[in-house]
Amino acid sequence: MLLDFCLLGPVEAHCDGTGVDLGPPKRRTVLAVLLLADGALVTTDRLGEALWHERPPTHARTAVQGHISQLRRLLHPTGRATIVTAGDGYLLRTPADRVDVRRFHAGVLEARRGHRSAPASAVPALRSALRLWRGPALAGLGPTPLIASLAAELEDARLAAVEELGQALTAAHRAEEAVGLLRGPARRHPLRESLVAPLLDALLATDRQAAAIELYHGTARLLAEELGVDPGPAMTRAYARILAAPDSAARSGPAAPPASATPSVDAGADAEAAPPLLLPRGPAGFTGRERELAALDEALAAGSDAPVCLVTGPAGVGKSALVAHWAQRAAPAFPDGVLYARLDGFAGTVPAADPAFVLRDFLVALGARPDDLPQNAVAAESLYRTLLRHRRTLVILDDALSYDQVRPLLPDAAGCATVVTSRNRLESLVAGDCARPLLIDRLGPREGAELLAGVLGADRVAAEREAVAHLVRLCDGLPLALRLTGARLAVRPQRPLREAADELHDEQQRLALLTAGDIDLASVLRSSVAHLPPAAAEVLGLLAHHIGPDIDVGAAAALAAAPPTETRAVLERLVTANLIEERAHGRYALHDLVRLYARTLRPAPGPERILPLLDHYLCAALAATAAAVPGSQPCCALPADVRPPAVAAEFTDRAGAMAWYAGERGTLVAAVAAAADAGHHDRAWRLAALLWPLVVQQPEAQWDGPLGRALASAAELADADAESRVRTLLGWVLTQQGRHEEAARHLESAPDLARRAGDIEGEAIATANLAQLHDRLGRPASAGHGYERAHLLARDAGSPQTQMLTTYHLARHHLDSGRPARALALARDGLGLAPAGQVSARRAMLTDLCGQALLTLNRHGEAVEHFTRAALLAEQDGFTADAAEYHGRAAQAGAVGRT
Repeated sequence: MLLDFCLLGPVEAHCDGTGVDLGPPKRRTVLAVLLLADGALVTTDRLGEALWHERPPTHARTAVQGHISQLRRLLHPTGRATIVTAGDGYLLRTPADRVDVRRFHAGVLEARRGHRSAPASAVPALRSALRLWRGPALAGLGPTPLIASLAAELEDARLAAVEELGQALTAAHRAEEAVGLLRGPARRHPLRESLVAPLLDALLATDRQAAAIELYHGTARLLAEELGVDPGPAMTRAYARILAAPDSAARSGPAAPPASATPSVDAGADAEAAPPLLLPRGPAGFTGRERELAALDEALAAGSDAPVCLVTGPAGVGKSALVAHWAQRAAPAFPDGVLYARLDGFAGTVPAADPAFVLRDFLVALGARPDDLPQNAVAAESLYRTLLRHRRTLVILDDALSYDQVRPLLPDAAGCATVVTSRNRLESLVAGDCARPLLIDRLGPREGAELLAGVLGADRVAAEREAVAHLVRLCDGLPLALRLTGARLAVRPQRPLREAADELHDEQQRLALLTAGDIDLASVLRSSVAHLPPAAAEVLGLLAHHIGPDIDVGAAAALAAAPPTETRAVLERLVTANLIEERAHGRYALHDLVRLYARTLRPAPGPERILPLLDHYLCAALAATAAAVPGSQPCCALPADVRPPAVAAEFTDRAGAMAWYAGERGTLVAAVAAAADAGHHDRAWRLAALLWPLVVQQPEAQWDGPLGRALASAAELADADAESRVRTLLGWVLTQQGRHEEAARHLESAPDLARRAGDIEGEAIATANLAQLHDRLGRPASAGHGYERAHLLARDAGSPQTQMLTTYHLARHHLDSGRPARALALARDGLGLAPAGQVSARRAMLTDLCGQALLTLNRHGEAVEHFTRAALLAEQDGFTADAAEYHGRAAQAGAVGRT
């Protein structure tokens, strides 16, 4: 294994061509100082001087030892680079050809040797040496005086190599290339005479004597104004050569240079040997994301000045990898270079990068001298934007924490573009700088399988497609989680993927398994949570223990024991941090891996802690029932000790109530189980009973679970009223599903239970449901007797809505028994029992029954009118299947009437 170290730009290391994660900036600083010592001893004090801007902290020695220990772990497998402890310091031994600084110095030395005999021979060696530079030396390290001094030394060596290359090009009769090479650095370093002198010779060699004279006098004036000195020997000799040249403009006397000839930092200056190309390392094995890559192209080609694209998404979703991959292919569209900075907003182990330090690195990359950088933040920003004004440069700001961290680094030039990545949605960046947001979602099954195939091989993935799909689901489609899983499997080639999926299926160990080396998903999630306000972290921990798949603001407020307005703000903060998502308007959910981590933030709430949540759902369901079936009697009373929520749920119509039921179905079912498990049996059976509007609309659904738990709770309470209500509803569902034997076990005891509880209305409904079962079993006499008794009981109970129901069943029985006139009379009586605006579903059933009786009596026109009216009533309540059936009857009756 060969390890290459790169210091001439961002500090990096590569092992056999693959980038190595060196850790936080301080660890990279220790490595850089050891490498620059060229194998000599570096004391602990000097390392401390490099790490801390001011006085080292009390734990400085321990911190240095920690970084050394981590670097040793990193270097040990290679066997070619070792850190040795010697006295009060350390030395790093590695082959000279594996460090770019040493290769640079060796290349320059080789060029100087060849220059003595043949100047042109120095050109290839110098160009090769300068190509090692990828930006400002030691970029990304802390701006301590020692690091700044080391970086300045390296920069000075680079400029000296540029000067020598310019001289060699001119000597080799390639003066035009020398002008292009030297003009930019000379403008950026106007007081560096060793740069100006070879440029004067190159201008003279390209017959630009006038330009050479203007440059000389401009530099002479600047030297006098800034330093109070005259030009030195090198510039003086070059000027003498200009004056001695044939046809020199100097024959008529030296002209005073115009003000514009004074060298200065110039945004339009020629680039040095190459524009800054601080590209992030492209991710290995990148697959998919074609839609997102196209969206990035579109966002930065939208025609706006200085476009900004904000790439956001949850931790581990692959934002940085996406942008790094995109930047590799987009770089040619930005001929003036790429500026990249990792802002460490969510690095966890290190503080977020100070934008002032990043700005310093960018300015140096753009050609400003480190010693000449403005100390004032506003002036530095101004210089930065000035240097970019006439350039086409791409700026990448990776892993941003906040808008304040990003704002100083945004260019305003029309030719520049900026890409920001962040786990936060940075709405201020969108509002203030018109950033175009690009939300990166989790991978789907196909893309997740492709990613695993890139790690494990296509054959292994193809052999276990079902297990792969399961792994993608268990990893929430997060590329980081999938890569960690792939890494564990890649070193275990004989292990079936199905076994790995079975392991991950266990929620108790899933996060522990998603780790590889120093990278683990739990730490990544921890760094996201660490930046939350305490109230938001508290709510996240509570949401992780929520009983349902998602939650609305009211339920979250009950769970958090906080006002809804305050809770809504906290939920939006969690959405902005991409820790929860808003799946539908006002409904929030956690993905499984976030939920598993968030459960570690606080213990699961005890039985008493979930009571406010259960009471919230009880009160909301009661309100939804009243809106879903206007005028109906509540199917149960609330427990005496119920604690209503601070803000009650409100529903204005049936559609809104049924939409709430549909959205909360999974949560309400889970609430029944949670209430029973916590011993709140009085809540459990009521929550199940209050599901009845949804049960009636979806009788084919699986209701055995919640109704079975409710029945067990009713039995635990020895509450005949509760048991009768649950058995009546469960028996009706089983009847509709054709499970007659099971239905009978519940319906045969339900009327007696209701009678014992003194609930006449409940006895009427239970008796009617039992009669329906007898009808289905082909027992018309028993059914008729039951319908008659249910009708009488409903009348005695004095409930118009229940009377309508039992009247319908009795009328239906008479119609099926060949007594249409009696059926018609009963149905019409039923329609008069409640106001026209109430119980539309029951009115629709009775109206349809009138139509059927009229059709049997050959009164087709009246039958069509009733069928049509029944269809409209059914449509009002959302019973679309019933409405379609009624419309069909109207059409059929109309056709018969016309024949």
